[in-house]
Amino acid sequence: MSLLPESASFEELVQDYFLAIRGSGLMLSALDVELLTSWAEQGVPFEVVARGIARSAEKAMWDARPGEPVLRSLRACRKQVEAEIKKHRERTAGAGTESTRRTARMRSWEEQRHAQLQASLERLAEREPALAPRVHRLLEVLLREVPTEFAKMETLETLVGLMLLRALPFSERRELWRRARGEDTDQQYMSFRARRLARRFRLLAVVRRRLGLMDS
Repeated sequence: MSLLPESASFEELVQDYFLAIRGSGLMLSALDVELLTSWAEQGVPFEVVARGIARSAEKAMWDARPGEPVLRSLRACRKQVEAEIKKHRERTAGAGTESTRRTARMRSWEEQRHAQLQASLERLAEREPALAPRVHRLLEVLLREVPTEFAKMETLETLVGLMLLRALPFSERRELWRRARGEDTDQQYMSFRARRLARRFRLLAVVRRRLGLMDS
């Protein structure tokens, strides 16, 4: 999932991921660092925090103006991240308890995302019949199985977005690409992986806005 060295710390992974989703910035503020340190001390996996950041970005991107960062601070992700941390703790609680058995029946983040994406695509096929053949193909081929890992779910959503983008008329594709390019700001100082993720996130954001995906 990351192109940082294998020895990269939890804090480095989260910072790189957040700045990539944000699309700009060289470092976190002192208050953001303090929050990140508190998450690190809890010993949760990087993927748990990344899920919270991704959810926060999705909620914010619908209101973001062109050229503005989707997220202004890591603190803006706190509610979603801590909700993911809570879910993670519930799922990894002591085996055999009634609470754990109830938790085991809860859908995973990937299962929830998969169901939401599937429902969004079905609505899209109804709204835009011209895209229905491509949507049905995606449902049959790519969405047959639910990914079991955060990175695989991200890859699936990326593939779906890019396949739908290719199904649009060339003039519209060109306009969406133009809007997604946005402003480079200080991306030249970001890691290669962060720049790539930032560009991909912006492109998928404009495609989702255009097609009304994952908006509920």
